[in-house]
Amino acid sequence: MEPGSPHAIPVFSTLASPYDGSAQINGSRKPISLWPGMYHSPVTIALWETRSSTFERLLDPPKDAPPQSELLVKTPSQSRTSILYGFSSDYILREQYRDPWNEVRIGKLLEDLDALAGTISVKHCSDEDSTTRPLLLVTASVDKIVLKKPISVDIDLKIVGSVIWVGHSSMEIQLEVIQFSGEKSNATKSVALTANFIFVARDSKTHKAAPVNRLSPETDQEKLLFKEAEARSKLRKRKSVGERKETDDGIVKRLKELLAEGRIFSDMPALADRNSILLRDTHLENSLICQPQQRNIHGRIFGGFLMHRAFELAFSTAYAFAGLVPCFLEVDHVDFLRPVDVGDFLRFKSCVLYTEPEKPDGPLINVEVVAHVTRPELRSSEVSNTFYFTFTVRPEAKALEDGFRIRNVVPATEEEARRILERMDAETLQP
Repeated sequence: MEPGSPHAIPVFSTLASPYDGSAQINGSRKPISLWPGMYHSPVTIALWETRSSTFERLLDPPKDAPPQSELLVKTPSQSRTSILYGFSSDYILREQYRDPWNEVRIGKLLEDLDALAGTISVKHCSDEDSTTRPLLLVTASVDKIVLKKPISVDIDLKIVGSVIWVGHSSMEIQLEVIQFSGEKSNATKSVALTANFIFVARDSKTHKAAPVNRLSPETDQEKLLFKEAEARSKLRKRKSVGERKETDDGIVKRLKELLAEGRIFSDMPALADRNSILLRDTHLENSLICQPQQRNIHGRIFGGFLMHRAFELAFSTAYAFAGLVPCFLEVDHVDFLRPVDVGDFLRFKSCVLYTEPEKPDGPLINVEVVAHVTRPELRSSEVSNTFYFTFTVRPEAKALEDGFRIRNVVPATEEEARRILERMDAETLQP
Protein backbone atom coordinates (compact mmCIF):
# COMPACT_ATOMS: atom_id res chain seq x y z
CA MET A 1 0.00 0.00 0.00
CA GLU A 2 1.38 3.39 -0.96
CA PRO A 3 2.12 5.87 1.83
CA GLY A 4 -0.85 8.08 2.54
CA SER A 5 -3.38 5.80 0.80
CA PRO A 6 -6.57 5.12 2.78
CA HIS A 7 -7.06 1.82 4.60
CA ALA A 8 -9.71 -0.44 3.11
CA ILE A 9 -12.53 -1.16 5.55
CA PRO A 10 -13.65 -4.79 5.32
CA VAL A 11 -17.39 -5.52 5.12
CA PHE A 12 -18.75 -8.79 6.52
CA SER A 13 -22.06 -10.58 6.11
CA THR A 14 -24.39 -10.15 9.08
CA LEU A 15 -26.25 -13.35 8.21
CA ALA A 16 -25.22 -16.95 8.78
CA SER A 17 -24.05 -18.89 5.76
CA PRO A 18 -26.69 -21.21 4.28
CA TYR A 19 -23.95 -23.85 4.17
CA ASP A 20 -23.50 -23.96 7.94
CA GLY A 21 -24.87 -26.76 10.08
CA SER A 22 -28.06 -28.33 8.74
CA ALA A 23 -27.60 -26.94 5.26
CA GLN A 24 -25.61 -30.01 4.24
CA ILE A 25 -27.57 -32.69 2.42
CA ASN A 26 -25.85 -36.07 2.28
CA GLY A 27 -22.52 -34.29 2.65
CA SER A 28 -23.15 -31.95 -0.30
CA ARG A 29 -24.11 -28.32 -0.38
CA LYS A 30 -27.57 -27.12 -1.35
CA PRO A 31 -27.76 -24.83 -4.37
CA ILE A 32 -27.91 -21.27 -3.07
CA SER A 33 -31.05 -20.72 -5.19
CA LEU A 34 -32.96 -23.02 -2.83
CA TRP A 35 -32.50 -20.61 0.04
CA PRO A 36 -34.80 -17.64 0.70
CA GLY A 37 -33.52 -14.13 0.23
CA MET A 38 -31.69 -12.04 2.78
CA TYR A 39 -34.32 -9.33 3.18
CA HIS A 40 -35.02 -10.36 6.76
CA SER A 41 -36.13 -8.59 9.89
CA PRO A 42 -35.00 -9.96 13.27
CA VAL A 43 -38.35 -11.74 13.45
CA THR A 44 -38.00 -13.57 10.14
CA ILE A 45 -34.52 -14.73 11.13
CA ALA A 46 -35.80 -15.99 14.51
CA LEU A 47 -38.73 -17.77 12.86
CA TRP A 48 -36.44 -19.34 10.30
CA GLU A 49 -34.20 -20.76 12.99
CA THR A 50 -37.10 -22.26 14.95
CA ARG A 51 -38.76 -23.84 11.93
CA SER A 52 -35.62 -24.79 10.00
CA SER A 53 -36.13 -28.55 10.31
CA THR A 54 -39.64 -28.26 8.89
CA PHE A 55 -38.53 -25.91 6.14
CA GLU A 56 -35.67 -28.18 5.06
CA ARG A 57 -38.30 -30.33 3.34
CA LEU A 58 -39.85 -27.30 1.65
CA LEU A 59 -36.51 -26.15 0.30
CA ASP A 60 -35.46 -29.57 -0.94
CA PRO A 61 -38.50 -31.91 -1.02
CA PRO A 62 -37.94 -35.65 -1.44
CA LYS A 63 -37.86 -36.62 -5.12
CA ASP A 64 -41.01 -38.40 -6.33
CA ALA A 65 -42.42 -38.37 -2.80
CA PRO A 66 -46.16 -39.11 -2.56
CA PRO A 67 -48.64 -36.49 -1.31
CA GLN A 68 -49.99 -36.67 2.21
CA SER A 69 -52.44 -39.59 2.13
CA GLU A 70 -54.37 -39.01 5.35
CA LEU A 71 -55.47 -35.66 6.73
CA LEU A 72 -54.88 -35.07 10.41
CA VAL A 73 -57.22 -33.31 12.83
CA LYS A 74 -55.43 -30.57 14.74
CA THR A 75 -56.45 -28.05 17.36
CA PRO A 76 -55.73 -24.30 17.23
CA SER A 77 -53.32 -24.72 20.16
CA GLN A 78 -51.10 -27.00 18.04
CA SER A 79 -50.33 -24.18 15.62
CA ARG A 80 -50.31 -21.38 18.19
CA THR A 81 -47.03 -19.48 18.04
CA SER A 82 -45.86 -16.32 19.77
CA ILE A 83 -42.88 -14.04 19.29
CA LEU A 84 -41.54 -11.53 21.79
CA TYR A 85 -39.82 -8.23 21.09
CA GLY A 86 -37.65 -7.31 24.09
CA PHE A 87 -37.70 -3.59 23.32
CA SER A 88 -37.25 -2.53 26.96
CA SER A 89 -33.87 -4.28 27.27
CA ASP A 90 -32.54 -4.54 23.68
CA TYR A 91 -31.68 -1.06 22.42
CA ILE A 92 -30.41 -2.34 19.05
CA LEU A 93 -33.71 -4.10 18.36
CA ARG A 94 -35.51 -0.97 19.52
CA GLU A 95 -33.61 1.16 17.01
CA GLN A 96 -34.44 -1.26 14.19
CA TYR A 97 -38.16 -0.73 14.74
CA ARG A 98 -38.32 2.91 15.86
CA ASP A 99 -40.19 5.44 13.70
CA PRO A 100 -39.77 9.25 13.97
CA TRP A 101 -42.56 9.45 16.59
CA ASN A 102 -41.04 6.82 18.93
CA GLU A 103 -43.55 4.20 17.88
CA VAL A 104 -43.10 0.88 16.08
CA ARG A 105 -42.74 1.14 12.30
CA ILE A 106 -46.00 -0.27 10.95
CA GLY A 107 -44.43 -1.28 7.63
CA LYS A 108 -41.87 -3.53 9.35
CA LEU A 109 -44.60 -4.93 11.59
CA LEU A 110 -46.66 -5.89 8.51
CA GLU A 111 -43.69 -7.90 7.25
CA ASP A 112 -43.39 -9.69 10.59
CA LEU A 113 -47.10 -10.50 10.68
CA ASP A 114 -46.92 -12.12 7.25
CA ALA A 115 -43.82 -14.11 8.28
CA LEU A 116 -45.46 -15.34 11.48
CA ALA A 117 -48.70 -16.26 9.67
CA GLY A 118 -46.62 -18.30 7.23
CA THR A 119 -44.93 -20.17 10.06
CA ILE A 120 -48.30 -20.94 11.66
CA SER A 121 -49.71 -22.25 8.37
CA VAL A 122 -46.71 -24.58 7.97
CA LYS A 123 -47.15 -25.90 11.53
CA HIS A 124 -50.81 -26.66 10.92
CA CYS A 125 -50.23 -28.38 7.56
CA SER A 126 -47.21 -30.42 8.62
CA ASP A 127 -47.87 -34.16 8.82
CA GLU A 128 -44.57 -34.90 10.59
CA ASP A 129 -43.80 -37.43 7.85
CA SER A 130 -40.52 -36.84 6.05
CA THR A 131 -41.48 -39.27 3.27
CA THR A 132 -44.37 -37.21 1.85
CA ARG A 133 -44.01 -34.10 -0.28
CA PRO A 134 -44.77 -30.84 1.57
CA LEU A 135 -47.43 -28.37 0.49
CA LEU A 136 -46.76 -24.97 -1.03
CA LEU A 137 -48.42 -22.42 1.24
CA VAL A 138 -48.97 -18.89 -0.06
CA THR A 139 -50.69 -15.77 1.23
CA ALA A 140 -53.98 -15.56 -0.69
CA SER A 141 -55.31 -12.48 1.06
CA VAL A 142 -55.29 -10.37 4.17
CA ASP A 143 -58.79 -10.06 5.54
CA LYS A 144 -58.15 -7.01 7.69
CA ILE A 145 -55.52 -5.42 9.89
CA VAL A 146 -56.77 -3.00 12.54
CA LEU A 147 -54.66 -0.83 14.84
CA LYS A 148 -56.47 -0.42 18.16
CA LYS A 149 -53.93 1.80 19.92
CA PRO A 150 -50.47 3.27 19.28
CA ILE A 151 -47.61 0.79 19.68
CA SER A 152 -44.68 2.16 21.68
CA VAL A 153 -41.15 1.11 20.78
CA ASP A 154 -39.98 1.38 24.42
CA ILE A 155 -42.25 -1.35 25.84
CA ASP A 156 -41.94 -5.10 25.21
CA LEU A 157 -44.24 -6.42 22.51
CA LYS A 158 -45.70 -9.84 21.82
CA ILE A 159 -47.46 -11.28 18.76
CA VAL A 160 -49.61 -14.37 19.24
CA GLY A 161 -51.34 -16.25 16.44
CA SER A 162 -52.96 -19.53 15.47
CA VAL A 163 -55.13 -21.12 12.79
CA ILE A 164 -58.75 -20.29 13.60
CA TRP A 165 -60.55 -21.75 10.56
CA VAL A 166 -59.88 -24.29 7.82
CA GLY A 167 -61.65 -24.88 4.51
CA HIS A 168 -60.79 -27.48 1.89
CA SER A 169 -57.46 -25.99 0.77
CA SER A 170 -57.42 -22.70 2.67
CA MET A 171 -57.05 -21.57 6.25
CA GLU A 172 -57.42 -18.36 8.22
CA ILE A 173 -54.78 -17.31 10.73
CA GLN A 174 -55.55 -14.70 13.36
CA LEU A 175 -52.76 -12.67 14.93
CA GLU A 176 -52.85 -10.32 17.91
CA VAL A 177 -50.18 -7.78 18.74
CA ILE A 178 -50.12 -7.36 22.52
CA GLN A 179 -48.47 -4.59 24.50
CA PHE A 180 -49.10 -4.06 28.20
CA SER A 181 -48.89 -0.42 29.23
CA GLY A 182 -48.67 -1.19 32.95
CA GLU A 183 -48.72 -3.94 35.57
CA LYS A 184 -52.50 -3.75 35.96
CA SER A 185 -53.30 -3.58 32.24
CA ASN A 186 -56.50 -5.33 31.20
CA ALA A 187 -55.83 -8.25 28.81
CA THR A 188 -58.40 -6.98 26.28
CA LYS A 189 -57.09 -3.42 26.39
CA SER A 190 -53.56 -4.70 25.88
CA VAL A 191 -54.35 -5.86 22.31
CA ALA A 192 -52.82 -3.16 20.13
CA LEU A 193 -53.45 -4.66 16.69
CA THR A 194 -55.37 -7.55 15.13
CA ALA A 195 -54.76 -9.17 11.75
CA ASN A 196 -56.36 -12.01 9.80
CA PHE A 197 -54.45 -13.76 7.00
CA ILE A 198 -55.84 -16.32 4.54
CA PHE A 199 -53.36 -18.88 3.22
CA VAL A 200 -54.00 -21.43 0.48
CA ALA A 201 -52.29 -24.76 -0.09
CA ARG A 202 -50.97 -26.02 -3.42
CA ASP A 203 -49.44 -29.36 -4.29
CA SER A 204 -45.70 -28.74 -4.66
CA LYS A 205 -45.57 -30.95 -7.77
CA THR A 206 -48.85 -30.32 -9.63
CA HIS A 207 -49.45 -26.79 -8.25
CA LYS A 208 -53.16 -27.63 -7.94
CA ALA A 209 -55.23 -26.91 -4.82
CA ALA A 210 -54.41 -29.42 -2.09
CA PRO A 211 -56.45 -30.34 1.00
CA VAL A 212 -55.13 -29.27 4.38
CA ASN A 213 -55.40 -30.81 7.83
CA ARG A 214 -58.77 -30.38 9.53
CA LEU A 215 -59.28 -28.10 12.54
CA SER A 216 -61.06 -28.99 15.76
CA PRO A 217 -61.67 -25.93 17.99
CA GLU A 218 -61.79 -26.83 21.66
CA THR A 219 -62.64 -23.79 23.79
CA ASP A 220 -65.73 -21.58 23.51
CA GLN A 221 -63.55 -18.73 22.22
CA GLU A 222 -62.00 -20.96 19.54
CA LYS A 223 -65.46 -22.14 18.46
CA LEU A 224 -66.64 -18.53 18.21
CA LEU A 225 -63.60 -17.53 16.13
CA PHE A 226 -64.20 -20.50 13.83
CA LYS A 227 -67.84 -19.49 13.33
CA GLU A 228 -66.92 -15.86 12.59
CA ALA A 229 -64.23 -16.91 10.12
CA GLU A 230 -66.69 -19.24 8.39
CA ALA A 231 -69.05 -16.28 7.93
CA ARG A 232 -66.22 -14.19 6.45
CA SER A 233 -65.36 -17.00 4.03
CA LYS A 234 -68.97 -17.16 2.81
CA LEU A 235 -69.02 -13.38 2.42
CA ARG A 236 -65.82 -13.47 0.34
CA LYS A 237 -67.38 -16.08 -1.94
CA ARG A 238 -70.50 -13.96 -2.41
CA LYS A 239 -68.36 -10.96 -3.30
CA SER A 240 -66.32 -13.02 -5.76
CA VAL A 241 -69.41 -13.93 -7.78
CA GLY A 242 -70.41 -10.28 -7.92
CA GLU A 243 -73.46 -10.30 -5.67
CA ARG A 244 -75.13 -6.89 -5.93
CA LYS A 245 -78.48 -5.86 -4.49
CA GLU A 246 -78.54 -2.31 -5.75
CA THR A 247 -80.51 -1.52 -8.94
CA ASP A 248 -78.90 0.01 -12.02
CA ASP A 249 -80.93 3.19 -11.43
CA GLY A 250 -79.48 3.48 -7.92
CA ILE A 251 -75.92 3.11 -9.22
CA VAL A 252 -76.45 5.72 -11.94
CA LYS A 253 -77.85 8.18 -9.39
CA ARG A 254 -74.91 7.76 -7.02
CA LEU A 255 -72.43 8.10 -9.90
CA LYS A 256 -74.04 11.37 -10.99
CA GLU A 257 -73.89 12.74 -7.46
CA LEU A 258 -70.19 11.88 -7.15
CA LEU A 259 -69.34 13.32 -10.57
CA ALA A 260 -71.26 16.59 -10.12
CA GLU A 261 -68.49 18.43 -8.23
CA GLY A 262 -65.77 16.94 -10.43
CA ARG A 263 -67.42 18.35 -13.55
CA ILE A 264 -67.33 21.83 -12.03
CA PHE A 265 -63.55 21.43 -11.60
CA SER A 266 -63.30 20.46 -15.27
CA ASP A 267 -65.77 22.96 -16.76
CA MET A 268 -65.68 25.93 -14.34
CA PRO A 269 -62.50 25.60 -12.25
CA ALA A 270 -62.74 29.14 -10.88
CA LEU A 271 -66.09 28.24 -9.27
CA ALA A 272 -65.01 24.90 -7.80
CA ASP A 273 -65.32 24.30 -4.05
CA ARG A 274 -61.97 25.17 -2.42
CA ASN A 275 -62.63 22.52 0.24
CA SER A 276 -62.50 19.82 -2.46
CA ILE A 277 -59.74 18.41 -4.64
CA LEU A 278 -59.73 16.13 -7.68
CA LEU A 279 -58.76 12.54 -7.01
CA ARG A 280 -56.10 12.65 -9.75
CA ASP A 281 -54.33 15.50 -7.95
CA THR A 282 -53.60 13.27 -4.94
CA HIS A 283 -51.56 10.69 -6.92
CA LEU A 284 -48.10 9.49 -5.90
CA GLU A 285 -46.08 6.69 -7.46
CA ASN A 286 -42.85 4.75 -7.02
CA SER A 287 -41.19 1.87 -8.82
CA LEU A 288 -38.66 -0.83 -8.10
CA ILE A 289 -37.04 -3.92 -9.57
CA CYS A 290 -37.69 -6.95 -7.35
CA GLN A 291 -34.37 -8.31 -6.12
CA PRO A 292 -33.31 -11.86 -5.13
CA GLN A 293 -32.76 -10.69 -1.53
CA GLN A 294 -36.54 -10.11 -1.22
CA ARG A 295 -37.64 -13.63 -2.16
CA ASN A 296 -39.41 -16.12 0.06
CA ILE A 297 -38.70 -19.84 0.40
CA HIS A 298 -40.61 -20.50 -2.83
CA GLY A 299 -38.40 -18.09 -4.76
CA ARG A 300 -41.04 -15.38 -5.09
CA ILE A 301 -41.30 -11.92 -3.55
CA PHE A 302 -42.91 -12.36 -0.17
CA GLY A 303 -46.19 -10.66 0.66
CA GLY A 304 -44.88 -8.86 3.73
CA PHE A 305 -42.37 -6.95 1.60
CA LEU A 306 -45.15 -5.83 -0.77
CA MET A 307 -47.32 -4.69 2.15
CA HIS A 308 -44.39 -2.79 3.65
CA ARG A 309 -43.71 -0.89 0.43
CA ALA A 310 -47.41 -0.19 -0.15
CA PHE A 311 -47.80 1.12 3.40
CA GLU A 312 -44.85 3.52 3.07
CA LEU A 313 -46.34 4.99 -0.12
CA ALA A 314 -49.83 5.21 1.41
CA PHE A 315 -48.45 6.99 4.48
CA SER A 316 -46.60 9.49 2.26
CA THR A 317 -49.75 10.04 0.21
CA ALA A 318 -51.84 10.78 3.29
CA TYR A 319 -49.08 13.06 4.66
CA ALA A 320 -48.81 15.10 1.45
CA PHE A 321 -52.61 15.33 1.24
CA ALA A 322 -53.39 16.34 4.83
CA GLY A 323 -50.36 18.50 5.50
CA LEU A 324 -50.14 16.90 8.95
CA VAL A 325 -48.57 13.66 10.15
CA PRO A 326 -51.08 10.86 9.51
CA CYS A 327 -51.97 8.17 12.02
CA PHE A 328 -52.54 4.65 10.66
CA LEU A 329 -55.84 2.95 11.54
CA GLU A 330 -56.33 -0.13 9.35
CA VAL A 331 -55.63 -2.10 6.18
CA ASP A 332 -58.76 -3.42 4.55
CA HIS A 333 -59.08 -6.71 2.67
CA VAL A 334 -56.13 -7.38 0.32
CA ASP A 335 -56.14 -10.01 -2.43
CA PHE A 336 -52.85 -11.31 -3.81
CA LEU A 337 -54.03 -11.70 -7.40
CA ARG A 338 -50.81 -12.87 -9.00
CA PRO A 339 -47.37 -13.79 -7.70
CA VAL A 340 -44.50 -11.32 -7.99
CA ASP A 341 -41.21 -12.80 -9.14
CA VAL A 342 -37.58 -11.86 -8.78
CA GLY A 343 -36.68 -9.46 -11.59
CA ASP A 344 -40.22 -8.10 -11.98
CA PHE A 345 -40.59 -4.37 -12.57
CA LEU A 346 -43.08 -3.36 -9.88
CA ARG A 347 -44.93 -0.05 -9.89
CA PHE A 348 -46.94 1.22 -6.91
CA LYS A 349 -49.55 3.88 -7.70
CA SER A 350 -51.47 5.59 -4.90
CA CYS A 351 -54.21 8.14 -4.46
CA VAL A 352 -56.58 9.40 -1.79
CA LEU A 353 -59.74 7.62 -2.87
CA TYR A 354 -62.15 9.45 -0.58
CA THR A 355 -62.26 11.18 2.79
CA GLU A 356 -64.69 11.39 5.70
CA PRO A 357 -63.94 14.84 7.17
CA GLU A 358 -66.79 14.97 9.70
CA LYS A 359 -66.13 11.80 11.69
CA PRO A 360 -66.48 12.62 15.42
CA ASP A 361 -63.32 10.70 16.39
CA GLY A 362 -61.29 12.45 13.71
CA PRO A 363 -61.29 12.77 9.93
CA LEU A 364 -60.63 9.64 7.88
CA ILE A 365 -58.35 9.49 4.83
CA ASN A 366 -58.84 6.42 2.65
CA VAL A 367 -55.81 5.68 0.45
CA GLU A 368 -55.70 3.20 -2.41
CA VAL A 369 -52.38 1.67 -3.52
CA VAL A 370 -52.29 -0.49 -6.64
CA ALA A 371 -49.24 -2.66 -7.38
CA HIS A 372 -48.63 -3.34 -11.07
CA VAL A 373 -46.23 -5.94 -12.45
CA THR A 374 -44.95 -4.24 -15.59
CA ARG A 375 -43.16 -6.06 -18.41
CA PRO A 376 -41.86 -3.47 -20.89
CA GLU A 377 -40.48 -6.13 -23.24
CA LEU A 378 -43.98 -7.64 -23.53
CA ARG A 379 -45.78 -4.26 -23.42
CA SER A 380 -47.92 -5.57 -20.55
CA SER A 381 -48.92 -4.39 -17.09
CA GLU A 382 -50.95 -6.53 -14.68
CA VAL A 383 -52.35 -5.72 -11.24
CA SER A 384 -50.73 -7.83 -8.54
CA ASN A 385 -52.38 -6.30 -5.47
CA THR A 386 -54.71 -3.52 -4.48
CA PHE A 387 -54.30 -2.19 -0.95
CA TYR A 388 -56.71 0.06 0.96
CA PHE A 389 -55.32 1.92 3.96
CA THR A 390 -57.24 4.16 6.35
CA PHE A 391 -55.52 7.00 8.21
CA THR A 392 -56.53 9.85 10.44
CA VAL A 393 -54.33 12.72 11.65
CA ARG A 394 -52.42 12.71 14.92
CA PRO A 395 -54.39 14.58 17.60
CA GLU A 396 -51.31 16.46 18.79
CA ALA A 397 -50.60 17.65 15.22
CA LYS A 398 -54.21 18.69 14.68
CA ALA A 399 -54.25 20.64 17.96
CA LEU A 400 -51.42 22.84 16.67
CA GLU A 401 -53.31 23.73 13.48
CA ASP A 402 -56.20 26.03 14.31
CA GLY A 403 -59.03 25.67 11.79
CA PHE A 404 -57.57 22.51 10.28
CA ARG A 405 -59.85 20.73 7.79
CA ILE A 406 -59.48 17.71 5.52
CA ARG A 407 -60.60 18.30 1.94
CA ASN A 408 -63.22 16.26 0.12
CA VAL A 409 -61.90 14.19 -2.79
CA VAL A 410 -64.02 14.19 -5.95
CA PRO A 411 -63.73 12.08 -9.11
CA ALA A 412 -63.33 13.58 -12.58
CA THR A 413 -64.22 10.41 -14.52
CA GLU A 414 -66.84 7.70 -14.27
CA GLU A 415 -64.11 5.09 -13.72
CA GLU A 416 -62.85 7.00 -10.65
CA ALA A 417 -66.43 7.38 -9.37
CA ARG A 418 -67.02 3.64 -9.69
CA ARG A 419 -63.83 2.85 -7.75
CA ILE A 420 -65.01 5.11 -4.92
CA LEU A 421 -68.47 3.51 -4.85
CA GLU A 422 -67.03 -0.02 -4.84
CA ARG A 423 -64.79 0.84 -1.88
CA MET A 424 -67.62 2.50 0.06
CA ASP A 425 -69.87 -0.51 -0.58
CA ALA A 426 -67.12 -2.90 0.51
CA GLU A 427 -66.82 -0.98 3.80
CA THR A 428 -70.57 -1.28 4.45
CA LEU A 429 -70.50 -5.05 3.76
CA GLN A 430 -67.94 -5.73 6.48
CA PRO A 431 -69.34 -8.38 8.88
